[in-house]
Amino acid sequence: MNKIDWNFNNTYLKLPKDMLSEQKPESVKNPELIILNYNLSEDLDINLKGLDGKYLASVFSGNSLPDGSEAISMAYAGHQFGNFTILGDGRAITIGEHFNQRKQGYEIQFKGSGKTKFSRNGDGKAALGPMLREYIISEAMYYLNIPTTRSLAVIKTGEKVKRETELDGAILTRVATSHIRVGTFQYFAFKKDETSLKNLVNYTVNKHFPSLKNEKNLYLNLIGELVDKQIDLIINWMRVGFIHGVMNTDNMALSGETIDYGPCAFMDIYDPKTVFSSIDHFGRYAYYNQPTIAKWNLARFAECLIPFLDKDKNKAIELATNKINEFDSKYEKKWLKMMRGKLGFISQEKSDEVLILDLLQWMHINKADYTNTFCNLTYENIINDKIFQMDEFFNWKDRWKKRLSEDKNIQKSKDLMKASNPVLIPRNYLVEEALKYAEDGNLDKIKHLLKILSNPYKMQSSITSYQMPPKQSKIPYKTYCGT
Repeated sequence: MNKIDWNFNNTYLKLPKDMLSEQKPESVKNPELIILNYNLSEDLDINLKGLDGKYLASVFSGNSLPDGSEAISMAYAGHQFGNFTILGDGRAITIGEHFNQRKQGYEIQFKGSGKTKFSRNGDGKAALGPMLREYIISEAMYYLNIPTTRSLAVIKTGEKVKRETELDGAILTRVATSHIRVGTFQYFAFKKDETSLKNLVNYTVNKHFPSLKNEKNLYLNLIGELVDKQIDLIINWMRVGFIHGVMNTDNMALSGETIDYGPCAFMDIYDPKTVFSSIDHFGRYAYYNQPTIAKWNLARFAECLIPFLDKDKNKAIELATNKINEFDSKYEKKWLKMMRGKLGFISQEKSDEVLILDLLQWMHINKADYTNTFCNLTYENIINDKIFQMDEFFNWKDRWKKRLSEDKNIQKSKDLMKASNPVLIPRNYLVEEALKYAEDGNLDKIKHLLKILSNPYKMQSSITSYQMPPKQSKIPYKTYCGT
């Protein structure tokens, strides 16, 4: 075989044409293959090994579209920082839906492949640094066992893109079970297009929630399922200290996958108000606010389905409101379960919440590293930090150990902690360092970082340097959306 064995069946194209725009990627001058995800290709059941580099560069740049592909950009809207606007794929083109041997469908999308119908005033291009960053973070999330889109390839285009300065252009190949967003529903709700909304609901249910097909109130149950799925996702973010940075409704996928790695980052020092995004001036998408915003986004989704919930509009609003308001109690219950897992509690005691909150308060006051604090507890002082020698910490630790003893299965508790607490996260400074080398043409640090991050729950002597928090700086770390 001398070419990629794609198995395209582009189900999204069977939806009404106003949901998409046929759009081929712009050709690029000199495509160069920078990185390729062989592990992901195995999950997709496509064999990339032994294929010519120039051929791969041509395919993943969009210069040579494969047989069976049907390139489109998708229409959607969204609330961006609370403000509604009409959007769409402004720099992303989906070339098709590939099915692996297990009949699992994955949309293959090029990010940074040029202008589309929805680009507005943008150039539709992407820079090398942000695309490599998304590759690193999305793969790290995958190995942290968090639902996510993944990255198959990064191509350097041989062209420059203008941002604050001229940067090397690049294209990322993103893989997702679908790119349907809350904003996709908002687009058609805004247009009052109930036919398209119904089509979209049916498509989404078939794709992501097949168990709902025979439910009496399909639309209300879909809201409920989405509430559960998004809670599970946010809980996972909170578990590892991940901050998405731009939780607009167009960045909430119905699949429950993390999507759009723009100004995202991982928290070092524990502070619930941590914000990394350069454009989030008021902390709308801060770490502690992520559950609140998820609920807000879900409410916007529920609004789209009001016409289908009941003939009586007031009754429909009541039904939707009640379903959305289930979020708080469900989230609190799952958050406590998650935190019990991080502390190794097998059973449930009323006093657990006080113990958890006391630890978090101590961490906040003493500027403790989030990941390393739980790593210290899991592996008994593996992380050498003077704050873990404080009397306050020892006093809390004594209470914690007493609580652990009540479960009478220390090994099971430790196993639970090891599964809940990563020893490694993609530390922001390490990612930035690797990107700097990559932009200078050296990919060794990125490849090594990716290898290290592929086993984030295993304690190894060789990873100590990757566990260290950054040196304190008066300049706060900032992330950018890359557009």
